[in-house]
Amino acid sequence: MNRRAFIKSSSAALAAGAALGVVPGWTGTARGAPADDRLLRHRFGVDYVPSRNWYFCWNDWNAGDIARDFDRIVELGADHLRIMLIWPWFQPNPRAVSAAHLDRLEELLRLAAERKLDVLVTLYTGWLSGFRFTPPYLEKEPFYSSPKWAAVQELYLAEVSKRLVSHANFLGYDIGNEINCCWSCEPAEGDAWMQRVFKSMHALCPGRIHVNGVDHNPWFKVTTFSPEALMAQQELVTLHCWPFWTGAGKFGKHLDTPYTQLPAAMAALARSYGRAPHKPMWLQEFGACNAEMPEADVPRWMELAITSGINQGISWFTWWASHDVDKRFDFNPFEYGLGLMTVDNRIKEQGRMFKRLADAYRGKPVVIPTQPLPPPPAQRNAEATWRWLLDWMGVKK
Repeated sequence: MNRRAFIKSSSAALAAGAALGVVPGWTGTARGAPADDRLLRHRFGVDYVPSRNWYFCWNDWNAGDIARDFDRIVELGADHLRIMLIWPWFQPNPRAVSAAHLDRLEELLRLAAERKLDVLVTLYTGWLSGFRFTPPYLEKEPFYSSPKWAAVQELYLAEVSKRLVSHANFLGYDIGNEINCCWSCEPAEGDAWMQRVFKSMHALCPGRIHVNGVDHNPWFKVTTFSPEALMAQQELVTLHCWPFWTGAGKFGKHLDTPYTQLPAAMAALARSYGRAPHKPMWLQEFGACNAEMPEADVPRWMELAITSGINQGISWFTWWASHDVDKRFDFNPFEYGLGLMTVDNRIKEQGRMFKRLADAYRGKPVVIPTQPLPPPPAQRNAEATWRWLLDWMGVKK
């Protein structure tokens, strides 16, 4: 089936499709259909950072604050959110999942649904914005291979899934926000664990999009998950592309090609590892702020990064973050100014640029380049990977 025959969603189709395991927002095609029939339409969203109390809001809940944030997010032209469950708050004990936190999660889903926002839920989140929020138990057990950990993980997934599976706007799970930053292992072990978790997620919540939002490291060096497995096990492959944290600044200034075309180049890199030149890609985290470039240049950087990603056939774009972080909290200075909006919900110039791009491309068919990709780097390390990326960009080293 040609991707142009993609069936647009409607509220009636959503209701009819819920029992069939149809992906929210992508009605008419059940899981198992060719990926290009339901994933190769451009979507735009945000990694949600609450404007008040950051993600501490899970413990100091105010639904009105969340609703006001979502109203403004809709004004940006976003159609989906990626949200973070802080694992030890949701599962404070190996045998107990917090009913109060699950109630708040469901309320968040309902608030989003009222505004026609789909929601991707990160589950095993122990790493967020430079802090470790690891569960305070089983610290000496190997995370990816311990049967004790497996029992904890399965309970948590099962209890959260009971609450989420009935919500039509539940887009799916992200295994965890950059889970490899908290728990690392040899790729063979990580790949087997990821396969087991995905199998459970698809069984408990069929028809959704389940992904593993790792940082750039598994693509740049040997750690935790292999690029081949990340390509093979995900229907929609996630990329976290941060020029600042990957070291793009060593090869050019903030509006030069290595900085602005990193997302497009990483999409090509991932496809080369998977020998899958047409695999749908999701730019799930990308962003810039005045800690790395003049504030006035952030919108231009965004425009260059997104348009180069469009040209490379990236499907979905999710900006980090929806909101700035209140400076009364102690974070890395890089974190404070990444939002499309301020903490008082004022839309910044980058927010206006985001809306222009979302309005221009949302819903349009993705066009993936047809030219052959070079083989992946012969060595999996940062130096060889950057050499490959720069060669692909046509940048002389």
